[in-house]
Amino acid sequence: MDTKDIRRQVFTQTNEYNDMKVRLHEKLLDILNLSLIDSLDKATLQREIRKAVEYLFSQGEVSLPLNAKEKEQLYLEIQDELLGLGPIEPFMHDPTVTDVLVNTYKQVYVERSGKLHLTSARFKDDAHLKKIIDRIVSAVGRRIDESSPMVDARLADGSRVNAIVPPLAIDGPMLSIRRFAMDPLEMEDLLTLESVSQDISELLKGIVKARLNVLISGGTGTGKTTLLNVLSRFIPSSERIVTVEDSAELQLKQEHVVRLETRPPNIEGAGEITQRDLVKNCLRMRPDRIIVGEVRGDEVLDMLQAMNTGHDGSLTTIHANSPRDALLRLETLMAMSGLSIPNEAVRKYVSSALDVVIQVARLMDGTRKIVSFQEIIGMEEKTITMQEIFSYEQTGVDSKGKIQGSFRMQGVMPKFFEKFKMHGVPVPYEMFRATKEDIVRLGRW
Repeated sequence: MDTKDIRRQVFTQTNEYNDMKVRLHEKLLDILNLSLIDSLDKATLQREIRKAVEYLFSQGEVSLPLNAKEKEQLYLEIQDELLGLGPIEPFMHDPTVTDVLVNTYKQVYVERSGKLHLTSARFKDDAHLKKIIDRIVSAVGRRIDESSPMVDARLADGSRVNAIVPPLAIDGPMLSIRRFAMDPLEMEDLLTLESVSQDISELLKGIVKARLNVLISGGTGTGKTTLLNVLSRFIPSSERIVTVEDSAELQLKQEHVVRLETRPPNIEGAGEITQRDLVKNCLRMRPDRIIVGEVRGDEVLDMLQAMNTGHDGSLTTIHANSPRDALLRLETLMAMSGLSIPNEAVRKYVSSALDVVIQVARLMDGTRKIVSFQEIIGMEEKTITMQEIFSYEQTGVDSKGKIQGSFRMQGVMPKFFEKFKMHGVPVPYEMFRATKEDIVRLGRW
């Protein structure tokens, strides 16, 4: 039987089954030489664990009658307990799972295709879940306990982990894992998923090649980082890219990439390196492009300064529900930096730094789409002015609950087409249903 097929199954586990697995686990710890675990490769360890479990079977340690399929599943679960993430390890091998959410030891939810599903997987108790959390955070040199009850970490495959334990988590330890595909999505995948149209995909390629400064806005789980990854594919391989992230998630494929990641304070509360520190430092590293995974603090000031001082073509994301809210949040974050800057000056700074705001959203059926694409064209009195180039308009819902709609152009010619011409990027006049003569006649250039 294919191991992958077995791993995708999570059997309903009775208390008797869990108790037997815990007993086997404890006996294995007595049999195996734990000092060799770090020195042996994974395949060798798996063989040794299997031999040890078979020995325990022969000694009558397994009281439940198990068929061949259940016995194989038990082997895999014991391996997961010793080497992996216990009951949630099967989900880490399932490419359809994008989020694993553990609400105390009793509940494990997973997200597939944008929808949450309650699974039959569960931990034995809170101590069991806490042990798995400790294994995750200790692997990246961090700790979690009553004195430091929250932690952000990253798994070896790049998945982002957040854990919070009592006393902050009232009901027990909580674990959230945001998974990232080992083979990240490309523009062709977004076309297949209907997240963008063919014309829009060409426009997105153009704004990156023309070195426009892009802000991607959206809520949690809407695909901001995925879109940022896709856009990064169109950065020429000849350019030097510096990325700054709170937790490294970006998967750039260019060769000349410098990846920077923040560092939390140590046990004494010292040694913290923030995103602002890294953005300041990356300006001294001769970057052609700066990519900030997400602006969420006072680093926004240095990011906008970089965009305004020659580092055009920069990309970043922000949490917001609309393009206008995204600009408001930028203003708020700049105000939180502690500098006494008039609001009007802040808005002028934002309007001169950014060229495009792309809004992404997760719709009711779980699909993710670019719902608005707006160009920043300057200031009108004390307000930043934008013009929407295209949007996604929902027309209804079919019998299966799938959203129906289409991408609609607003009949507006972007002013950034001048930069397209300067950088030799083909100008897609036809997508706006206007001839070049009409554009010249209307005085849009």
